Amino acid sequence: MNTKLLVVDDELHIRMLYREELQAEGYVVATSDGREPIMDVIQRETPDLILLDIKLEGNPVTGLDLLQTIRAANAELPVILSTAYDSFQHDLKSIAADAYNVKSVDLTGLKDTIKTVLAKRGA
Repeated sequence: MNTKLLVVDDELHIRMLYREELQAEGYVVATSDGREPIMDVIQRETPDLILLDIKLEGNPVTGLDLLQTIRAANAELPVILSTAYDSFQHDLKSIAADAYNVKSVDLTGLKDTIKTVLAKRGA
């Protein structure tokens, strides 16, 4: 499996944890802190799926803003929103996402969600 995931999160320890755990599952993992323009990162990394944090501290845009940018450019690229706060799933901007994941130290749910979204997209 050479499926490439892009993890966009402002927290370094989250990016490192996700990279380590998801590489152990056989994925190729690229990361971004969300500061670089998202379309530049996508063009360079060509991910098969994006894990996108909703709250990007110190960033002028939110993950929901980035989701809109991604959808405007590529409606087919799977995006999973990830956050510590489940209240964001009621934000209308979040409906453009393929799935929604509440952060946890146990990544079993996230790994299952990734597999489900990729299977739906035929990746």
